[in-house]
Amino acid sequence: MMKKKDFILAGRVLCLALIVWMVLQFAMPKDNSVIRITVDGEVYGEYSLEEDQEIAIGDTNICRIQDGRAVMTEANCPDQLCMHQRAIDASGGTIICLPNKVVIEAVGAGTEAQDDFDSIAG
Repeated sequence: MMKKKDFILAGRVLCLALIVWMVLQFAMPKDNSVIRITVDGEVYGEYSLEEDQEIAIGDTNICRIQDGRAVMTEANCPDQLCMHQRAIDASGGTIICLPNKVVIEAVGAGTEAQDDFDSIAG
């Protein structure tokens, strides 16, 4: 059975956790002001979300940046699911066209591309 001091301690721990979460959530800026387009794992280009433009991605896809948001407007893939995905903005996001191997992701300005695969040396 919990005593009064146990409830006070639990309340303090919860308040501390809430304060830490708020600092991480609101004080740390989320600068995803650039989109990175990769085709078949190779970086195709990086484009600012602050400049309205249309980007032809090879002969397969077209990405439009307008009002700080990026969407896929055209794709020659059979299902065209990439055209129905949520728009990317400075808060982040990803658009993926699997048949054409196109990935559009929001990244911070000056962020280097990273290889997401780990290798195991044997």
